[in-house]
Amino acid sequence: MDLERITDGLSVTWAGYLRDWDRSLRSGNRPETTRYNYVLAAAQLARYLAEHAPDPEADAAAEDPAEVAKAHIEAFQAWMIETRSAATAVNKHKALQQLFKWLMLDEEEIDRSPMERVRLPKAPTKLVPVLEEEATTRLLEVCKGKDFLSLRDQAIIRLFCNTGARLAEVAHLRLEDVDLKTESVTLYGKGGKVRRVRMGARTARALSRYLRARAKRKGADLPNLWLADRGGQALNANGIKIRLKRLGQRAGLDHVHAHRWRHTYAHQWKRAGGDTGDLMLLLGWSSDAMPRHYGASAAAERAQESQVRMGIGDDV
Repeated sequence: MDLERITDGLSVTWAGYLRDWDRSLRSGNRPETTRYNYVLAAAQLARYLAEHAPDPEADAAAEDPAEVAKAHIEAFQAWMIETRSAATAVNKHKALQQLFKWLMLDEEEIDRSPMERVRLPKAPTKLVPVLEEEATTRLLEVCKGKDFLSLRDQAIIRLFCNTGARLAEVAHLRLEDVDLKTESVTLYGKGGKVRRVRMGARTARALSRYLRARAKRKGADLPNLWLADRGGQALNANGIKIRLKRLGQRAGLDHVHAHRWRHTYAHQWKRAGGDTGDLMLLLGWSSDAMPRHYGASAAAERAQESQVRMGIGDDV
């Protein structure tokens, strides 16, 4: 995470607090993505107070987060809803709750959190978007081949599709995390949670083919599972994200990203009547809020199938 870039232009006080907060988050083993989202939300609030706040008395809050009041937060949330979306405002609200909780309890810089009586924005409920099997087939077709890049991309796509793993979990895989004898991989999830998941025969075959090609490449001695196409360097999460986007463009598909397979995995699991507890273990969730969220699209699809089957009102 480029903390200097995120805090660039903020007051010395705001930047200092955010550096300390990030250090505290790191010491608590918070994932980098969580830290990034938290610190970004705080930096956006600071910039809003300095550049967009209609309150002429917001100058003090733009200099020091200890001066932020409830009205500043409410104005920021309204601005987020207007310029981004209600869903984005919800995420910012949750991040800022953590910032001011830290300032109050850990740093003892404030007596009460300005978030105390700020209402969580209401975001419209949307069905989770999923990838149809035909879309995954098209992606695999565009990277069909025996060259290193094709074999690597096929293995990555099949692993996402077959396990529902997060982008960071797949990107951070090491050679030792893959066990082709048991056809399983060890994933390191959020909060230091470790889990082992099984993979199907096609995914195991794709990984085996990739590993044979990888052994002949520059950088084969690296512990990282995924190698970049050139230079003998490891392929990081951002590289995978960019690669998936380009493959999607070649396949004529929009919005191709790793999390869509996670959505799809949960959707298909719930649609098949799979156990929620088992799904939580497989996808590394500690709360049943996420399976309920993903299960909504499966429930809607089941309802539509029942509607067609029953044909109510169609026989008039």
